[in-house]
Amino acid sequence: MTMMRPQVNLVTLGVPDLAAARRFYVDGLGWEPVVEVENEIVFIPLAPGLLLGLFGAEDLERDIGGGEPAAGPGAMTLAYNVNARGDVVKALEAARAAGATVLKEPRETDFGGFHAYFADPAGFRWEVCHNPGFTVNADGTLTINHGQPGAPL
Repeated sequence: MTMMRPQVNLVTLGVPDLAAARRFYVDGLGWEPVVEVENEIVFIPLAPGLLLGLFGAEDLERDIGGGEPAAGPGAMTLAYNVNARGDVVKALEAARAAGATVLKEPRETDFGGFHAYFADPAGFRWEVCHNPGFTVNADGTLTINHGQPGAPL
C-alpha cells in the first residue's frame, strides 16, 4: 500500500482581491515574496519547506475545475506562534496597522497561553499565540516542549 507522508508544503489562499491580499501581506506585514507572477499568484515563504500562496479565488476554482469560488474561508485558522506574551500584542498591532480586522483582543487562554485573532482582508482568520508548550526556533520551526516544566501539552 502506498502512503502519503504527513507534510504540508504550500497553503494557498483563494482571495477575492489579489492586489489587496498582496498589499496586506507584503506591503503591510512586510513579508517577502520569493516568486510573484503579476496579477496571478504570490508565493511567500513561511518556514523551511512551507510557502503561502495568494491566488485569486476565481482562478483557484478554475484550476480546481469547479464553478463558483467557495463562500468564505471556512472553519479553520492559520496560526502565528511567538515565544512571549508581549509578542502577541506586537504581532496583532502589526496586523491591525496592515488592515486586519481584529476578531479577539489579546487575552489569557484556558491552557496557560496568551492569544488573539484577526482576519486578513479576504476574511482568512489567523491566531497569534504564545503557547508555553511550544518554542519558536530562529528558523520559524516549532519545538514541542512536552513534558518540560511549565509545558501544558
